[in-house]
Amino acid sequence: MPIKLRPLEVLPLAALLLAAGCQQPRTANEAEPKAAAKRDASEYLSQPLVTDIYTADPSAHVWNGKIYVYPSHDIDGPTPEDDLGGHFEMRDYRILSMDRIGGPVTVGPVALDVKDVPWADKQMWAPDAAYKNGTYYLYFPAKDKAGAFRIGVATSKDPMGPFKAQPQPIKGSYSIDPAVFTDDDGSSYIYFGGIWGGQLQRNVDGKYDPNGSKTDLGQDDKPALAPRVAKLTGDMLEFSETPRAIQILDDKGKPLLGGDHDRRFFEASWMHKYKGKYYFSYSTGDTHYLVYAVGDSPYGPFTYKGRILEPVEGWTTHHSIVEWNGKWWLFYADSQLSGQTRLRNVKVTELHYNPDGTIRTINPFVAKAAKDGAAH
Repeated sequence: MPIKLRPLEVLPLAALLLAAGCQQPRTANEAEPKAAAKRDASEYLSQPLVTDIYTADPSAHVWNGKIYVYPSHDIDGPTPEDDLGGHFEMRDYRILSMDRIGGPVTVGPVALDVKDVPWADKQMWAPDAAYKNGTYYLYFPAKDKAGAFRIGVATSKDPMGPFKAQPQPIKGSYSIDPAVFTDDDGSSYIYFGGIWGGQLQRNVDGKYDPNGSKTDLGQDDKPALAPRVAKLTGDMLEFSETPRAIQILDDKGKPLLGGDHDRRFFEASWMHKYKGKYYFSYSTGDTHYLVYAVGDSPYGPFTYKGRILEPVEGWTTHHSIVEWNGKWWLFYADSQLSGQTRLRNVKVTELHYNPDGTIRTINPFVAKAAKDGAAH
């Protein structure tokens, strides 16, 4: 049965954590969320949306006035931490829903398990979802039997699932972090890619090289590895074209370079539209920023504009941006509950635009933000 949690704004974190232990049975590999000791809860800008399971990489959508969040489902596996993300051993998806931001959150049952995906072997990483003509589509990366990340798609008539996977991954797909954007004309585009453990550097020509670079192309003075975009077919199940590289430019129109770790693409693509402009946002990975670039087409090019979110607690940062009830919201994740990189929790906070269309940078720590403000 789905779980309903009381609103976070009226229920103290300690009470949430106490309630979490008895709300849902856990599998053998699933650790019970608990508060990290190194920070007080009051120091965080926002609190976890749910505390009974670990969640990350939240892709939020509004359908029929209700908010659905498609996150990764973290588990506490045995693999030691490494630079290629072997310790992220997620194997299924659980979907969150809420009638309003700050209201009760429902945690759905398992929507899709790796054992029910014929081609997939392990590591069900960050997903996204889309809706068209009465069907909901769940897009997800997973490693195939050869150890290469591919992107699969599953369908359901219910936004909470369960979803049934297609027997094969999307033809020509590779790497991780699919994000689907549907434009005003009904055309849908899928954005994807991630370096290091995301294997984009091992798929430069679309063919997986298991002996390729561990991190990037090692060319700091040349254009950085680019995320990919492809238009989807009308049935939303395949690419309608060969994926294209996305150009991310500086304010002088030059491509961001591989050595520009504060701005270059690492992973976590997201696309949204604001006042007729296309906002492509992503994570810088090893420098831990969420940043964005703006363009006039869903294909780009996009001009880098700035940071959306300063580094959170934990190594990874992955997000989504959605409009609801006349306001814009940033969904993200940190490791507040566990203090461990592999065990994260999703959050939400309001996002604000400046009059010129730029996005105000968000600091995820209240105390630090107040201290920084006092210093100025």
